[in-house]
Amino acid sequence: MSIKLEHLNYIYSQGTAYEKRALNDVCLEIPHGEFVGIIGHTGSGKSTLIQHLNGLLRASSGELYYNGENIYREGYDMRKLRNEVGLVFQYPEHQLFEIDVLTDVCFGPKNQGLSPEESRERALEALRLVGLKEKYYQSSPFELSGGQKRRTAIAGVLAMRPKVLVLDEPTAGLDPKGRDDILDQIAYLHEKSDMTVILVSHSMEDIARYADRLIVMNKGAVMYNDEPKKVFEHYRELEEVGLAAPQVTYIMHDLVKRGMSVRTDVTTVAEAADEIMRTLVHHCTNS
Repeated sequence: MSIKLEHLNYIYSQGTAYEKRALNDVCLEIPHGEFVGIIGHTGSGKSTLIQHLNGLLRASSGELYYNGENIYREGYDMRKLRNEVGLVFQYPEHQLFEIDVLTDVCFGPKNQGLSPEESRERALEALRLVGLKEKYYQSSPFELSGGQKRRTAIAGVLAMRPKVLVLDEPTAGLDPKGRDDILDQIAYLHEKSDMTVILVSHSMEDIARYADRLIVMNKGAVMYNDEPKKVFEHYRELEEVGLAAPQVTYIMHDLVKRGMSVRTDVTTVAEAADEIMRTLVHHCTNS
């Protein structure tokens, strides 16, 4: 279920005094099953871009293909697209509205036309997948912690069994443990299910840890589109547009300046520790 964007442009308030170009000639392809990270400073076009992926926004010009079909062709089934491309907005707990958690997660499957029994089965499966404990199923969503609300909201999308899961800053406002719990759960879902994951995040560390590929947006255009290690080689260029590489990137470059022969393309703390240890062992062996 690949997604392909060809010369996509989007202009807000087109033809008015408030006209603003949000996407500029975006060309991308996301193969099925990939874990893609999207980063960019505020106003770079990240959120606008992902709202095109399930047809919430329609491009001002250009084409978008899902599974080989142009979603802008006349008669295209947008309802089916939105069932298959699930979008979890930033602060998704604002989408919760039912009397209890289980009922809320059942809403999507019921809206797809499934029976109450099938909807409940889907909801229970989704809640188990996101790791929410059963004792919370009959609780009001508004009594949950921030992290539990996020899990509930993600479960509500998963219960619809999307082929693509798009998440816009799913850890915004959470403490470090809550952030790690949510991202670990998303990574688990990606590993265990046949699903494409597209994660918008402002955290370079998070993107480096989880994503197979990184798309950097700047002024509505794609600035970089490559594996994280290769993107972070351009850390000076990223700084010029208000972004930064993971902290370990700077540490490794600083170690090289101090005469230590370490690789500078590591992107996580674990990789950095292994690389520093390897270099120290090599140095001691040859001393």
